[in-house]
Amino acid sequence: MDDLKWLQHFPPLLALESSAREILSKSARIVEAPIGTIGYREGGACGAYVMRLAGQSRVYKMSSSGREILLYRVAAGETCVITTTCLLGNSNYPASTIVEAPIRDVIIPSSAFNQLMIDSKVFRTFVMTNYGALITDLIVLLDEVAFHSLDARLAKLLLDAGSVSIGRTHQLIADELGTAREVVSRQLKRFEKKGWVALGRGHVEISDRAKLEKMASS
Repeated sequence: MDDLKWLQHFPPLLALESSAREILSKSARIVEAPIGTIGYREGGACGAYVMRLAGQSRVYKMSSSGREILLYRVAAGETCVITTTCLLGNSNYPASTIVEAPIRDVIIPSSAFNQLMIDSKVFRTFVMTNYGALITDLIVLLDEVAFHSLDARLAKLLLDAGSVSIGRTHQLIADELGTAREVVSRQLKRFEKKGWVALGRGHVEISDRAKLEKMASS
């Protein structure tokens, strides 16, 4: 791929050495995928480094009972921490991912990735800086799951949606919180009785943001 205009989506890489640019020109390719596409499955082999140009995917872990917990999302301008971990450790994927909004990705084969990590200081710094930031996000998630109550996590999820009207089913909310739909439904009903939210089919309306903020910080 001779055209490296996509580097503009990742400003630190604009300073790449000429040898690194040559490797990317020969090996990197752009792929697209629609909503619902499975990017990788738990246990699968990792063969490439992924850099997101557009769209969004959800990375999740599935329990033996079929319960899903959201680990994180990968949006435009980001990379995937699990993919990086697998490439650096030569291991299989420990989780799965699915496309939530049509994606456009730059794919760098593992052989080229390994060569760039050895030869290019700019690329190596970019990878490790992103890796460190994403690991921090995962530690925050672990902290929330281990030390915060479900009602506090639910309140935070509603607030983080960035809208008064949240178009998600109880099942989708349960998946993100790693719990059962029935548990989420009961908690949302409690929030509704307190006047904090109003429930409708497939959506939740925030009625008292201040109370949810107080709950989320508890």
